[in-house]
Amino acid sequence: MISSLHGTAAHVADDSLVVVVGGVGFSVAVTAQLARTVHVGSEVHLHTNLIVREDALSLYGFETREELTVFAHLISVTGVGPKSALGVLSSLTVPQIAQAVADDDDAPFRRVSGIGPKTAKLIVVQLAGKLAVVPATTTTAVAAHGHVPSQVTQALIGLGWNERTAAEAVASVAESASDGDRASVQALLRLTLALLGPARKETVGG
Repeated sequence: MISSLHGTAAHVADDSLVVVVGGVGFSVAVTAQLARTVHVGSEVHLHTNLIVREDALSLYGFETREELTVFAHLISVTGVGPKSALGVLSSLTVPQIAQAVADDDDAPFRRVSGIGPKTAKLIVVQLAGKLAVVPATTTTAVAAHGHVPSQVTQALIGLGWNERTAAEAVASVAESASDGDRASVQALLRLTLALLGPARKETVGG
């Protein structure tokens, strides 16, 4: 069982990474948000779940143990496969998932691509009482920190940079930024803009 990976990103796609550990490259499916915060050459630490099938071994990786725990709960639900579970975690944070289940509200799950009304209801019913992963305040802080780079990347795309350039710049700045700046969209955006500079903005994406 591969429960975690700590290595270097050798390839980054929209929803997957290749992480090199000890000379071996592992292909790992990840959320789109996480993929946007990683660039080739960066150090990566993932909590992973290895899914064994007759015709394949598939790794799914997450930034936090809370996401990994929720993923494991989701794939235990009737009709929810690993890809659908990853889709839920790409669309909703851990606190949002837990709150929807606690409220018996299947609407957030129905909005996830690939999750139909019946499956959405099953998620709420079968996960009831199972998602007290960590205290809400801690989970919210972790989720907010994890999503700030993604929000900054989207803001830069809106300003004219291409996605790869924006994601790499945000990841580079985040590595050296203070905890306070990494937790603030405005602060991280300001620092990344200072790195990119206005001249580069005007030449990208033509």
